[in-house]
Amino acid sequence: METGRVNPRKRLEDQGITGAGHVHYNYLENALIEAALIRGEGRLGRNGTFLVTTGRHTGRSPKDKFVVRTPSVENAIWWENNRPMDPARFEVLHADMLEHIRGRDLFVQDLYAGADPAQRLDVRVVTELAWHGLFIRHLLRRPDRSELDGFEPDFTILNCPSFQAEPERHGCRSETVIALNFDRKLILIAGTAYAGENKKSVFTLLNYLLPERGIMPMHCSANHAPGNPVDTAVFFGLSGTGKTTLSADPSRILIGDDEHGWSDRGTFNFEGGCYAKTISLSPEAEPEIYATTRMFGTVIENMVYDPETFELDFEDASLTANTRCAYPLDYIPNASPTGLGGHPKNIIMLTCDAFGVLPPIARLSPAQAMYHFLSGFTAKVAGTERGVTEPEPTFSTCFGAPFMPRRPEVYGNLLREKIARHGATCWLVNTGWTGGAYGTGRRMPIRATRALLTAALDGSLHTVPFRKDPNFGFDVPVSVPGVEDRLLDPRRTWADPAAYDRQAARLVQMFADNFAQYVPYIDEDVKAAAIG
Repeated sequence: METGRVNPRKRLEDQGITGAGHVHYNYLENALIEAALIRGEGRLGRNGTFLVTTGRHTGRSPKDKFVVRTPSVENAIWWENNRPMDPARFEVLHADMLEHIRGRDLFVQDLYAGADPAQRLDVRVVTELAWHGLFIRHLLRRPDRSELDGFEPDFTILNCPSFQAEPERHGCRSETVIALNFDRKLILIAGTAYAGENKKSVFTLLNYLLPERGIMPMHCSANHAPGNPVDTAVFFGLSGTGKTTLSADPSRILIGDDEHGWSDRGTFNFEGGCYAKTISLSPEAEPEIYATTRMFGTVIENMVYDPETFELDFEDASLTANTRCAYPLDYIPNASPTGLGGHPKNIIMLTCDAFGVLPPIARLSPAQAMYHFLSGFTAKVAGTERGVTEPEPTFSTCFGAPFMPRRPEVYGNLLREKIARHGATCWLVNTGWTGGAYGTGRRMPIRATRALLTAALDGSLHTVPFRKDPNFGFDVPVSVPGVEDRLLDPRRTWADPAAYDRQAARLVQMFADNFAQYVPYIDEDVKAAAIG
């Protein structure tokens, strides 16, 4: 039996998915919540939010992600970073998953990835869980009902959390698997109910497809000045570095919080919603995001709540530190209705430095920007991935290595070319620790970060004096109105300056050791900018 709105030429049967039970096409939010409640997938929270837990998977499983190794992608994939899967094993996995879902109810969402109509990807998401349909409906872009009649999916995601993969039979690592087949235009997800795998699979697709069109895919948030899309800023960074928080500035228009493209026409959001971390979220520091946790249809993921009042506990990380909420972009009052911006005027690279070495902000030359983009230094934040319980220093190239199918230089060269063509100013912003390393120092004050970013975006930061950092060679402001001078010089925040020097030397060496892998592929000016 079928319910909902669907292009009659593109039913699941036409894609080889036969024998399912009830197939629910393109349900709207209220119908998805109703179905999820009837099926016992979660609870109805205050004001109609949907409260859900995801079981033992409360974050992504990057070690269980595979790319099918076919001749057409053999020379394009960065195999050192992407686990290969044999095409024959993929076909067995696909056949077994199709057999597994026979007789089961399925929820189908036909959606767009990409706010620019000229560049969008049409994606069909087929899920076992009604709330996964709600989640991805928030996170991708929703066609008008009239557009569904002509919808033709470019790629399909089949997500079966109840299916347990078999490593020997399916060529994977565990019972969990995320397998991307670019030839078959198909993604298979099994053995995990963590909804973030759906959205990051689409991001990986776009990271593979768009560079061939000369478009830079970016793991970044973005905003622009009110009434002035030309004044666009993008914020690169991994989860937990502040992309969502810092881009949700009430004085600017939010384009998006996580994934964007940079084409010859400007910046465009890939998504239609936000997936924000909620641990320690407060109405004082992040009022716009906090307000979404009390709005109809917002998915509240893995948060502890009072069983009688359904009040959320924003400090309880007993299920995971990676507590999240997913909501449509228009729940943010100052969100862009189009998801479009101009060419970035400012590029901010966010890092969470667990060593306490980097300054709160630094201005980068174009060569330094490529160096820090390829380095992607940050700290994994507790709960974002399984097994991470406290911040760990890491280098994640392009600020998103888990989602990069191509070699880093492909993205680095695209970024550098666009910076040169459009004259963007680049900044490195540390939202991590100051006054000492993690465990000794303190987290960078959010008010100071916001003040420095405001000065960078409005141009006033260019008028203050700068010094050259002795460790990395970038320019660091000496004095900024509203920010304590001492905070701008991390060495002065340490009780023991000699200990800072030792820590800085250690970090410099870590950068150099990591960057050695890119040296054969980059120009001499980037090599020269590497350290000092």
